Amino acid sequence: MTITVELAGEGSRELDAAGKTYADLLAPFDVSKHEVSMLVDGRPVPEDQPIESDVEHVEVVRLIQGG
Repeated sequence: MTITVELAGEGSRELDAAGKTYADLLAPFDVSKHEVSMLVDGRPVPEDQPIESDVEHVEVVRLIQGG
């Protein structure tokens, strides 16, 4: 099962998602699951949730920190 993972503003990759969680999809990117939100069809998904077989695209957006 191949899925497109897009890190907003930084490109996308095609990854094998079989048997993986959403957090596993972050491995090729230089980000931590604590600094991003992952969206499927515009809705946030838990990082520890297994990827459903009908998902084809995941958008990863960085959380903004201010101070």
